[in-house]
Amino acid sequence: MSSKPASRPQASHAVLIDDERVRVSRFEFAPGAETGWHRHGMDYVITTVTPCSMLLEEPGGGSRRVELEAGIAYRRDEGVEHNVVNAGSEAMCFIEVELKA
Repeated sequence: MSSKPASRPQASHAVLIDDERVRVSRFEFAPGAETGWHRHGMDYVITTVTPCSMLLEEPGGGSRRVELEAGIAYRRDEGVEHNVVNAGSEAMCFIEVELKA
């Protein structure tokens, strides 16, 4: 069982583009900040702007660490559910591109 701090700071995000084809958002995390639990309603692509030390909390109480260099891109399918936490000691940032049908 993973223990969660009583209160984490919230990651900030800004929508950069939102049109009929894509939604592009920039997410910024102070050390220890989280997105909060969410389910992705669209396929999406993440590109790291900074190195990212992510703790991914997953349904059922599991979690895993992911370490990514700046400039890495990956994609996931609609339906992913998780809470993303900056597990590092430095601020982290990534761009998310959601692909609309």
